[in-house]
Amino acid sequence: MLANKIVSSKKFDYFITFLILLNCILIGIETYFVNQTIIFIQHSIVVFFVVEIFLRFSARESVKKYFSDAWNIFDILIVLVSLIPESLFADSYLISVIRVLRVFRILRLLKVNQEIKLILAVLYRSIRSLFYNALFFLIFFYLFAVIGVELFRLPTENSFKNSSQTELLEFQQKLEKYKKIAPNAPINSPDPFSTLTESFFTLFRIMTSEDWTDIRYNLTVASEMKLIKSSKTVITAYHVLWIILSSFLLLNLVVGAVLNNYQVVMDEFRKKIE
Repeated sequence: MLANKIVSSKKFDYFITFLILLNCILIGIETYFVNQTIIFIQHSIVVFFVVEIFLRFSARESVKKYFSDAWNIFDILIVLVSLIPESLFADSYLISVIRVLRVFRILRLLKVNQEIKLILAVLYRSIRSLFYNALFFLIFFYLFAVIGVELFRLPTENSFKNSSQTELLEFQQKLEKYKKIAPNAPINSPDPFSTLTESFFTLFRIMTSEDWTDIRYNLTVASEMKLIKSSKTVITAYHVLWIILSSFLLLNLVVGAVLNNYQVVMDEFRKKIE
């Protein structure tokens, strides 16, 4: 069949790759300006994408096999979104959503190279096999988040409801002083362990080495000012232990699983070639 010859041709693959690259470049240009020439080229590219899908469908071995390929489903969905006219929507937010979905055409680049497909296969297999690693990680994440709230949460004015006016005033003065002298305590978010949700986010920041030393120094200042009861030793031990556990142990488990799956996928690929 003619469709089989066209689809299996290297020139056809190169042409489609060129169109995808051109499409990606124009998507970037459209963030600066749009004119009729760019709009015409983009519409023409979408037409070629529709023709590509039609040709690949015509060259299929069977309908079931065609739709069992996730890449074919992905191509169809992306192109269908590109065919939706913006004039159908009066709401500017919906138009923005459609435009954002069209940007996903860039992801079609992932299918043009066999090595990229292998990497995606590794990631997919790793996600499936990382369930227990993720569960193990979340257990410690939750444990440290709760400990953080219990040990390092700054008191609030509600904590002094049953206290005297003098104690409340003294606390307010301490808190204002803390906000000024702590190295990284912005007024809008002075307490990294105020709630369980905030504690989770703080632990994520520490795991990525984002200002974790400032968080630790903030807490040591709070300890010196008697805003929290934990000592410097406890504060330091908590942060160092979490860094070691999250960055060096848990993340290495993930990396190890990915590398193992990479080897498995590569071995399977080599067997197919042989």
